[in-house]
Amino acid sequence: MFTLDEARTRLAALMPQLEELIGVRADLAELRADLDTGGHSELGGLAEAKALEARLYAALEEIADADIEVKGFAPLLLDFPGELDGRPVRWCWLEGDDGIDWYHRSDTGFAGRRPC
Repeated sequence: MFTLDEARTRLAALMPQLEELIGVRADLAELRADLDTGGHSELGGLAEAKALEARLYAALEEIADADIEVKGFAPLLLDFPGELDGRPVRWCWLEGDDGIDWYHRSDTGFAGRRPC
């Protein structure tokens, strides 16, 4: 369980890793598109695609191992379990957000997002 401040601190510490993950995801998408159309890619071939996939999944597993819920990876969506006024909530970060400025009750999901 994270307090809001703990979740924000943890997210700040993770940002370099998240930015790298987003870059790897973009490289993999571009490489896969090139390979699927039979074209050549300056990013490499099948071996490089497999290596990017491995890096992507390892980064996602590392985040999950830190008790942070990965709800999506394109766009990247992370939930930090917490509690607000005695209710279980998720402090919510969506790729593109500056920080954790949203939460939702655990039983409502993303549709129940509210400002912190």
